[in-house]
Amino acid sequence: MKLLMIKNFKIFIFSFFILLFFSCSENNYDVIVVGGGTSGISAAVQSSRMGSKTLLIENTSWLGGMLTSAGVSAMDGNYKLPSGFLKEFRDSLVSHYGHLDSLKTGWVSNIMFEPNVGNKIFKSIANNEENLTIKLNSSVKKIVKKDKYQLHLNDGPSVYNSTILIDATELGDLIPMLNLPYYIGMDSKSRFNEDIAPESSNDIVQDLTYVMILKDYNEDVTIKKPLNYSREEFLCSYDSGECEESDKVLWSKDKLISYGKLPNDRYMINWPIEGNDYYSNSIEMNRNQRLKSYEKAKQKSLRFLYFIQTEMNFNHLSIDYDHYSTEDGFPIIPYHRESRRSHGLVTLDLNDVKSPYSQEYSLYRTGIAVGDYPVDHHHGAYTNYNNLPRLDFYPVPSYSVPIGSLIPKNSENFLVIEKSISVSNLVNGTTRLQPVVMLIGQAAGFMAGLAIKNNSSIDKIKIRNIQSEILENGGYILPYIDVEPNHPNFIAYQKIGACGILQSEGKNIGWENKTFFYPDKKLNHDQLFLEDWDILDTIPENLSVKNTYNWIVHSNKVKQKDADSLKELWVRLNLSNFKQDRAITRGEFSVLLDYLINPFSLLDVDYFGNLDNSR
Repeated sequence: MKLLMIKNFKIFIFSFFILLFFSCSENNYDVIVVGGGTSGISAAVQSSRMGSKTLLIENTSWLGGMLTSAGVSAMDGNYKLPSGFLKEFRDSLVSHYGHLDSLKTGWVSNIMFEPNVGNKIFKSIANNEENLTIKLNSSVKKIVKKDKYQLHLNDGPSVYNSTILIDATELGDLIPMLNLPYYIGMDSKSRFNEDIAPESSNDIVQDLTYVMILKDYNEDVTIKKPLNYSREEFLCSYDSGECEESDKVLWSKDKLISYGKLPNDRYMINWPIEGNDYYSNSIEMNRNQRLKSYEKAKQKSLRFLYFIQTEMNFNHLSIDYDHYSTEDGFPIIPYHRESRRSHGLVTLDLNDVKSPYSQEYSLYRTGIAVGDYPVDHHHGAYTNYNNLPRLDFYPVPSYSVPIGSLIPKNSENFLVIEKSISVSNLVNGTTRLQPVVMLIGQAAGFMAGLAIKNNSSIDKIKIRNIQSEILENGGYILPYIDVEPNHPNFIAYQKIGACGILQSEGKNIGWENKTFFYPDKKLNHDQLFLEDWDILDTIPENLSVKNTYNWIVHSNKVKQKDADSLKELWVRLNLSNFKQDRAITRGEFSVLLDYLINPFSLLDVDYFGNLDNSR
């Protein structure tokens, strides 16, 4: 009997440790992404595609964040710069609805869709990734940093470990958990030398919105009159004829409704002009305080809905109670336009965006995502709105997001994405938009995946290697509107532009912000910027096809890469109109320089865009 008890005890101990081993093994990951929003899903998918064992933790039952869970199912910007995961998601929407034009249902965006469709697409993409595990309805309670990150969750005793941690939460909630510094609110004019910033810093953030997804019921579905309703609150939301004073363009009631029209007779109500924007700086609130604040935002949206039904005579429209699984029919989360902003290795400010080539640091050389939306700040619901800087659609050229803005100072293998990257408050008004956020997330996935693949920390991965991964996967590192990713010379143009040897031109054209590379323009001396490039000899006086080729090949620090004749090389590089004595174009020069020397890979670049000439 005693022997049997000892034997059973040994079996129990053995089984316990086997169970413990496998349990611990199951909770060990290469990469953990916290937040399954717009950036989090793209980061997790890309990381897993790079071969990293990845865990995505999301505190709701949906994926997609502001695009789905918050109900803002309208993609703002980058319509003519589709690439990477952004293009994959857009193409999935096209497959669902049948045609790209089927997404042009409202006038706020060219890509409109139902939030629940977006959620299903994100989940379908994620479920096809064998290296990706998704944990929904979970949140992080505590983080311990030892050799790895140890995450303690609120829904159980298990500890989840990872080499790399990515904060993709809506409000940058992991930043204070790791005791890292951050900014909240407006920056003073002196902080980043931005001339349109206020004189003093403050903690004022952009309005949030509790969006409503309405459905056409084809009958009167007017809701009960909300508490504290007053029609005067919304008289300046459209051209009612009763608005006494407004500094905004007032649209018709039909324009207001069609603004957010979605497929299948649904309507997104996210109206910025005296509509359902609501001011609350909930970033530092605890959970209960946030919920109380969000309830007030919902009540404002309900008052606006009642106004739409009774004053605009859209009483056949009301909340689609079947769209979300919430008791009140509202989206799962509010739409936050602003969050904590980390102190990154670099900070992208308005000067970098407006004039990238005249700044102290050449951050454009380190781009990992692009955007083309204006600086768009929502402050109309703030009490002292009239005393704030006017930042509605401040025009900027399209721009690149520098890699260093994703990496907080004094951190190790920790990335911050979503709306918490290191940018000035002003620049957050454009980098917060969904396409940019999605591309930032994918870039973080590339960074994490390369670090794991090379058994290295993130800060040891060469920036050019990360950019090369992005380019080879059809992504932009510079926002050239005149060269699409399917162009045979797209990568060469991007690489030479990222070297700074040829510069682009940014323009504001109407509502559009564009950057042009001009590949078909004749190359002139004043277009070449070679101060940092001693690999090339003196520029020839005549920049003909032949002279330019000889100049590149015979520069004394470059070995001739190709022994073929110029004509044979020209054909092999898929260049056309071969005439040795005609002027060479910017595009042709880029292709030759990239092939014969490849300066992009020849010199490393640091986070500030400085070239390393110590080769």
